Parts: sequence; C-alpha cells; structure tokens
Amino acid sequence: MKIGQADERALLEGMVDTQRDEINAILEDLDDEDARRRLVPSLTTPLALVKHATFVEKVWFHARVAGVPRKEIGLPDTVDESFMPDPEDTVESVRADHRAACERSREIAAGHELDDEFDWHGNPVSLRFIYAHMIQELARHAGHGDILVEQIQASRVG
Repeated sequence: MKIGQADERALLEGMVDTQRDEINAILEDLDDEDARRRLVPSLTTPLALVKHATFVEKVWFHARVAGVPRKEIGLPDTVDESFMPDPEDTVESVRADHRAACERSREIAAGHELDDEFDWHGNPVSLRFIYAHMIQELARHAGHGDILVEQIQASRVG
C-alpha cells in the first residue's frame, strides 16, 4: 500500500517514520568531530539534533504514552540539556540510541488507539495529536540538520 492511499493511522505512522529516518540520516556522512561542530550560537549541532530527537521520542512515547517516569528513563530535566551530548557519545552510538528509541516508541504506540488520551501539562492530548506534533517537530529539526550538514560539507571543499 502506498502512503498516500493508507488509512489515517498508517499515514500518520508513515509520516513520523519518514521524519525519524531523516533525523537519523543527519549523521550519515559525518565523523565524530564534524557531528559536534557548532555553527550557530545555540547548542544545535548535528549530533545534538539527533540526541534531542531521541529525547523527544522518550518524552512523548516512553514517558507520556507508556507512563514511565522520566527519571526511570534517564531523561534530562530541561530541553536544553537534551541538546548536550555526553563526552562518550559518538555518531554511531547516538544513531543507535535514536533507532532504539524509535523502535520502542512504535511498540508503545501499537498498543493504543488514535483517540486514546494522555496528559500534556494538565491537558489531554490524543495519540493522533502526538503523531502530528512529532511530524512537525522532527521535520523542523531535520531541516536544521540538512542546513548544518550542508555548511559542514561546504567547509571541507573550501
């Protein structure tokens, strides 16, 4: 079945998975040094973007949907901290962590209906909302990553 002809759930899941793949691909052609290069004043680096996307998966699916306390998952307290790779993080380890978090998110979501609701700062949100939010957030960060990688690759040539 083609994604454009899929039912609503398959469409949403397919679009989230497309963005997950785009996020993971940010690091595909970078070494560890380039992946940590800061080209903007914020904490945003290619490695940080993928690390943050892993955080986002865990916040929305592992904590909110599955109900596992954030501390048990090992999530940082702030969003800014999610953009701070650990010294031992490598391109491969961060990509592997991201893939594993996405796989666990898929497993968690599979046990719920699109209309199931979860708490988001005192407000109920549906799994449908979470998928839409993830598509939007991951697409934005994938675009950031594309630009950073393009700048890094251009600096190698010049």
